[in-house]
Amino acid sequence: MQKLIIKGKKDLSGKISISGSKNATLPILAASILANNVKIKNVPLVKDILTMIELLNFIGLKTKLSKKKNIIEISNLDKNINTLAPYKLVKTMRAGVLVLGSLLAKYGKAKVSLPGGCAIGTRPVDLHLFALKKLGAKIKIKNGYIIAEAKNGLKGAKIKFPSISVGATENALIAAFKAKGKTILKNCAIEPEIKDLISFLKKLGAKINFNGRTIIIKESKVKNSKIIHKVIFDRIELGTYMIAGALLAKKKLFIDKIDPKLVKSEIDVLKKIGVKLIIKKTSIIVKKGGGLKRINIITKPYPHFPTDLQAQLMVLLTQAKGESKIKENIFENRFMHVPELKRMGARIEIKNKTAFIKGPTKLTGAEVMATDLRASVSLVLAGLIAENKTIINRIYHLDRGYEFLERKLKNCKAEIKRI
Repeated sequence: MQKLIIKGKKDLSGKISISGSKNATLPILAASILANNVKIKNVPLVKDILTMIELLNFIGLKTKLSKKKNIIEISNLDKNINTLAPYKLVKTMRAGVLVLGSLLAKYGKAKVSLPGGCAIGTRPVDLHLFALKKLGAKIKIKNGYIIAEAKNGLKGAKIKFPSISVGATENALIAAFKAKGKTILKNCAIEPEIKDLISFLKKLGAKINFNGRTIIIKESKVKNSKIIHKVIFDRIELGTYMIAGALLAKKKLFIDKIDPKLVKSEIDVLKKIGVKLIIKKTSIIVKKGGGLKRINIITKPYPHFPTDLQAQLMVLLTQAKGESKIKENIFENRFMHVPELKRMGARIEIKNKTAFIKGPTKLTGAEVMATDLRASVSLVLAGLIAENKTIINRIYHLDRGYEFLERKLKNCKAEIKRI
């Protein structure tokens, strides 16, 4: 099993270019089942994306991935299509369930394994199934599989999600593309990744309007022409490296290929803590903050502070003066990194879905274990500022969502290697 070894206390300086968004690419890949011929640019070469491509190949699509250019071309000839998404391909990746909506919309049936991914909470697919049933699908769960059918096609409906869900919004959007009549989705997620999916679907021929958390989709036909789409940048990767710069960039860390408008909440939080940021049109310069200040935050759906940056922010707050609080409001089991950070000397206590972080604290290297994708990278950040050597086990989690992590950090003077 691979491990990362990090020698801490090395100042970071240099340039990091942010990769394409994993969380935007995955639903776009799922939606490509609807299309005839697409080219997707700025695709991040991470494990979840490669697994989704493998799933598309299994279903019967033809894919051609250029790793040098981060481009994938996909064609669907409607020959030898398999409407099954097997357990072996969905078990490690929650986004596999997104092919449910596209298979139902195009072929009227689907058999999709219940998804896996990070063990950060129950994250049931109830809201996905709720929306698809409203669109007329008949659904049952048997032997760990979702078996769905819409023999006469899906029908437009009014759907109000009981709670905000990114995945359920995406699945409903994709499924409603070919649904007869008009579909109105209310209480939707409005993450930039959702808007990128809408942009892709519009290029495909979708008639979509949205206002606030309401999205209206009219029955649409797929264009025959080749569709070209460039995926947006990964805002969670950006937030992670901004925090790395806040911890260790004595000179400056230059981060480009981004749009600062999409990370306004993250920028506001870091500035309140005392991080020095210079914001430009497509880049951000980060300098280590002197005298970091405590803060109280709550993770909430976009446009608020994201749960996917909670673990990374916690590492930064171990270096802030006073007691900070982070309330985790999205997933019930997303503090699994805390025991590992405490092994490194962090002073953190958990009560009622809230982490109380006391700082500033000197961290020391230790052997630790990654438990999920974002927890993994929080341990990398902790290792970068800790004294001596840190060994991180189970780093396959990192490979699911961070492209060229070691290379990007090494280029900025970090001492990090994989064994």
